[in-house]
Amino acid sequence: MQYKQLGNSSLKVSEICLGTMTYGQQNTIEEAHQQLDYAIDRGVNFIDAAEMYPVPVRSDTQGRTETFIGEWLKQQQRDRLIVATKIAGPGRNFTWLRGGDIKIDRDNIKQAVDDSLQRLQTDYIDLYQLHWPDRYVPTFGQTEYNPEFERKTIPIEEQLSVFADLIQAGKIRYVGLSNETPWGVSEFSHVSKKLGLPKVVSIQNAYNLINRIFDSALAEACYRKNIGLLAYSPLGFGLLSGKYLNGKPEKTRITLFEGFGQRYHKPNVNEAVTAYVEIADRHNLKPAQLALAFVRSRWFVTSTIIGATTLEQLKENLDSVNVVLDRDVLAELNAVHSRYPNPAP
Repeated sequence: MQYKQLGNSSLKVSEICLGTMTYGQQNTIEEAHQQLDYAIDRGVNFIDAAEMYPVPVRSDTQGRTETFIGEWLKQQQRDRLIVATKIAGPGRNFTWLRGGDIKIDRDNIKQAVDDSLQRLQTDYIDLYQLHWPDRYVPTFGQTEYNPEFERKTIPIEEQLSVFADLIQAGKIRYVGLSNETPWGVSEFSHVSKKLGLPKVVSIQNAYNLINRIFDSALAEACYRKNIGLLAYSPLGFGLLSGKYLNGKPEKTRITLFEGFGQRYHKPNVNEAVTAYVEIADRHNLKPAQLALAFVRSRWFVTSTIIGATTLEQLKENLDSVNVVLDRDVLAELNAVHSRYPNPAP
């Protein structure tokens, strides 16, 4: 396992981050703790959660993921681990979360942080992220910005000011973005520099072989502002493992939960996945390991977030750290990308 500095923070995170959004829905607390133990034994020091997890999001399970992690975390040497979580924002119909008014303002941020700290059974959160922007942006597979959907938003200055107070209080250490745009990256960086407020150190966006839109404008913005990408969905909701090419296997999110994975139900997705699986077969690699090794190879990726519903999946995904793609394989992957560019943005 390799470790990289996250942005301009003091955090050195493992190149693989353990995602946990299945804990409390598809995984029991015992299974969650088995995964956490195994991942830490393999050198993972970075765990990612969110106040809204597990998914699909429901009022009766919200926060359960952090609770599962907290029961495990209280038995660990806390300063050896980097724990990240996220605050939910407006634009979702979560009427049961803080009364349904979940704009990212002072009161909501303070309450969300305190609630996460309690569930996680820890005194501080290493990386606190905005799960999606407070303002309107196209997210989760939407591709077109439409100014007609603009809504009232909390100024970035106010958001960063609250984070400054929480850092001063020792409740969080660093701030990160998620599902952000190049404009958002630049504006958060500009406001923090202008007003002497906390600098954003990371961005958590989707990135995989069938969604490489980060490659252009976002890559430049993050390079110039020294912000590291935490790549989520590196297997494209599991599609890049190849397991959906011959039907829908049982007990997967797409099979179990209606409407899940809509951003991947688009033209040319199966064609692209088939081509990538064929490359893996030619080079005696498992498709999932090829996909994960590709994401890990990108210069702007600080850590790749993996999730698993079984220990066997977790073991296979973690073994991808031993896969290094040579120029020939990368050229083949890029050739497929040229033929089917970003079919699932």
